Amino acid sequence: MPIPAADLLAAARADADRTVDLRRRLHRHPEIGLHLPRTQETVLAELADLPVEVTTGRATTSVVGVLRGTRPGPTHLLRADMDALPVQEDTGLPFASEVPGAMHACGHDLHTAMLLSAARLLAARRAEFAGQVVLMLQPGEEGFHGARYMLEEGLLDAVPEAPVAGAFALHVFANQPSGVVSVRPGPMMAAADHWELTVRGRGGHASMPHTAADPVPVAAEVVLALQSVVTRRVPVFDPAVVTVAQLTTGSTDNVIPDTAFLQGTIRTLSPERRADVVASVHRVATHVAAAHGMQAEFVHQEGYPVTVNDPGAAARVLGTAGELFGSGCSVAAPEPLMGAEDFSYVLQRVPGAMAFLGACPPGADPATAAGNHSNLVAFDEDVLPAGAALYAAMALDALAG
Repeated sequence: MPIPAADLLAAARADADRTVDLRRRLHRHPEIGLHLPRTQETVLAELADLPVEVTTGRATTSVVGVLRGTRPGPTHLLRADMDALPVQEDTGLPFASEVPGAMHACGHDLHTAMLLSAARLLAARRAEFAGQVVLMLQPGEEGFHGARYMLEEGLLDAVPEAPVAGAFALHVFANQPSGVVSVRPGPMMAAADHWELTVRGRGGHASMPHTAADPVPVAAEVVLALQSVVTRRVPVFDPAVVTVAQLTTGSTDNVIPDTAFLQGTIRTLSPERRADVVASVHRVATHVAAAHGMQAEFVHQEGYPVTVNDPGAAARVLGTAGELFGSGCSVAAPEPLMGAEDFSYVLQRVPGAMAFLGACPPGADPATAAGNHSNLVAFDEDVLPAGAALYAAMALDALAG
């Protein structure tokens, strides 16, 4: 690393009060989706006193900042997401969400605060690196494809003479040991696909099912049949998850409905398995319905691709985190997480890595702590300086020269 790790971490800790304050201000005022005007305004205010060239998005309220070193060189990207979830917070924290039905339940407020703290660390060390750091602050990670919009608007060419050559992102998890950084080469998070199925029967009186075409037992049979898609068709070394998350039908006790509606998710870790499982769910669902003389309309919506870490970048994360925090706080993740991330779009274009930072609250057991996306989730704010230092260190390592 260009500077001693202890110095960088000490500087991040000295900035902790400002980082915590920013995180709490963001937490009080969460915004959902691709348009986060208040959040964007806060981010721009934090960047205003730094030597950062700022560009805002056209289709979204994204923010891109370019911080230049004192010598020419390559460009490395650091990313934080800014959007919240449609969750009613029930934590009782003194800085809990003041927006009904919205909550930073996935830690994006921490990500944003850590990246902006890292920007301050890097701005004070411009003489220590050759090249540019691109700060990617994106809305719409929670299912809105915010990263894809930013790529379409030229994110990777924010420095035309030196397009982005590598990227790094950090994600906190409330049910992982606090302060522990984990990463793995290859698939880190899954692809996510949404599917819907409408089974069309023929309604009638519930006392005379033989005069109707009841879609309810057919829908139940589809649910059971889909379980065998995973257990009997998917190799254990290239796994998949198929979940039926909703089954809706009927209106009262004495009417056989016309239709039954199902929807759910498919999670996979390779493009080949993704295509195979989507086709299998379609085939099984429609053929089960056909076996009962009914029609089934299947709709598939492709979500985020697999988040794939470059092996070299993952190794650099482990080495840098070990130097910053000690070897016990830098671990190779044994397996991917079947959640999904739109940072995957960036990693399809440039080599890089997404790492996890444990943020289990003090006194809580990671095994039983409320997890990300829970209305009760809380995060250990003591990890904020660690995350800021890791962001900065990854850029300094990539641009040392």
